Amino acid sequence: MSLMPDTWIREMAQTKGMIEPFVETQRREGVISYGLSSYGYDARVARSFRIFTNVDNALVDPKKFDDASFVRAKPIAASFRPTVFALARTVEYYPCPRDVLVICLGKSTYARCGLIVNVTPLEPEWEAT
Repeated sequence: MSLMPDTWIREMAQTKGMIEPFVETQRREGVISYGLSSYGYDARVARSFRIFTNVDNALVDPKKFDDASFVRAKPIAASFRPTVFALARTVEYYPCPRDVLVICLGKSTYARCGLIVNVTPLEPEWEAT
């Protein structure tokens, strides 16, 4: 398997619904860039977060989050103090076909603001936002 160009990504998004909503060109005027690029797709961070509070010194189980260990927030603008952990999601929905493996990388624009994305695979037949 190889790295696929924008023409392939566009075709998969339009014929198989691999990215919803799909933005066919790179948008960047006045916003952090998003949309289709030469060899990838820049996703957007949605305005919906789960912010870990650790008020009760709860252990975080990645397989089963305890609602008591975080608060949900939908801020117009997000401002987090240092050392705060938050879960975010993308605006886009990515149902991966059986023969496709996607690698999700964080944008340097977000990293400069302290928002880190782990290198994450979106595995075949996996669906997520």
